[in-house]
Amino acid sequence: MLNVTGEGSITTCDGITRRDFLQVGSLGALGLTMADYSAAQAAGKVSADSNEKAVIMIFNLGAPSQLDLFDMKPDAPSEIRGPFKPISTKGDFHISEILPGHAKVADKFSLVRSCYHTAAAVHDTGHQMMQTGRLFTGGIITPHAGCALEFLKGRRSELPAHVILPEPMGPTGGNMPHGQDAGFLGKAYDPFVLNSDPSKPDFKVPDLLPPKEIGEARLARRRDLRQVVDDTVKKFESSESAKLMDANFAAAYRLMTSEKAREAFDLTKEPLTVRERYGLTRFGQCCLLARRLVERGVRFVTVNTFLTVFGEITWDIHGSKPFTSIAGMRDIVAPMYDQGYSALIEDLSQRGLLDKTMVCNLAEFGRTPRINPAGGRDHWPQCWSVYFAGGGVKGGRVVGRSDDIGAYPAERPVNPGEIVATIYKSLGLDLDTHLPGPQGRPFALVDFGVREVKELF
Repeated sequence: MLNVTGEGSITTCDGITRRDFLQVGSLGALGLTMADYSAAQAAGKVSADSNEKAVIMIFNLGAPSQLDLFDMKPDAPSEIRGPFKPISTKGDFHISEILPGHAKVADKFSLVRSCYHTAAAVHDTGHQMMQTGRLFTGGIITPHAGCALEFLKGRRSELPAHVILPEPMGPTGGNMPHGQDAGFLGKAYDPFVLNSDPSKPDFKVPDLLPPKEIGEARLARRRDLRQVVDDTVKKFESSESAKLMDANFAAAYRLMTSEKAREAFDLTKEPLTVRERYGLTRFGQCCLLARRLVERGVRFVTVNTFLTVFGEITWDIHGSKPFTSIAGMRDIVAPMYDQGYSALIEDLSQRGLLDKTMVCNLAEFGRTPRINPAGGRDHWPQCWSVYFAGGGVKGGRVVGRSDDIGAYPAERPVNPGEIVATIYKSLGLDLDTHLPGPQGRPFALVDFGVREVKELF
């Protein structure tokens, strides 16, 4: 057993305890057990690029209704148009009256009203496609866009390159991957996961805390791996995994002892007025934390608006329990979401960060044009709306058009691959780049012929 921090507590099938790996849990972004980061650097696949472009991906798990929010049909029959009225905005389009904050910043974002996919109308497939650009097929798990970015550009500092807030997606009714990990790139490029609620008074980041066996001063004295391993290290060094440990343990120690990392995640550094501006909700505080992270060098932040579609009020407005009603969306979801998003856009703009930070608001599909007998709307991947701000996107515009009832694209249909290509383009990545895929074979960053939504830029 390799012992680096004292007596371990959870033994794996390899005979190595979880505590032995610094108890970093989800610190996959540091590559504690998998892919050879040093080899990737040597091969020129990870550069020390110093550009400051970043992305905040807000993923609206559950899928907002395009007809009730972003693509309203006021002239359609009541069972299609729904209960809400459109309002004018600072952009060249109307949106729902339940998003007044969005209306005030609409000159800074642009809508794509013709997004669609042809896969099954289940949450998992949409989650995969909209975050990776591809559907999970043949056992190949394509990496999340933020994980591919970290592989290609690396990190800027001791802070991770890609962070997920507040937690990864949980159960959504299927058993397929959600598209929020590094897939075939290996766990070395998995995102750093917060695993904590930043709206809680006792908010702490578990993976920035040292193991309880080691105090702060003692941890600082043990940054050199060779000074803390026990006599069994020679046996461990004969394994393939050992090749990664020197750099990765050093990186883990740097993160846990980094003042910059601690400060970046410390929301108490923000004035209460700023925190209240975002809303003292989980989503609002995640948006604020996302701003702090990109401001301090994190390249990609994924914010999950919700974690599951079961047992909480979400965008999944089927109308009957355990799901949400349209009234629940109006009274609970929309106000929280509207406040957090509009504050984020205003704050990024005021701080001069919006031009170099794309904020994309995505979802796995839309909702059925016709309201169902339970008074809600069901899954509908045939047409829905997403939107983009910053990162070179020109705001205040609409790309694409749906038909008269919001059921199908009528102009400029946009698929998930094009959405992910748009994110890569904003980040300055070459869409013709290849990743090292399964069995080491070249794997295209995007499928052949897939390009960004040029009309956004």
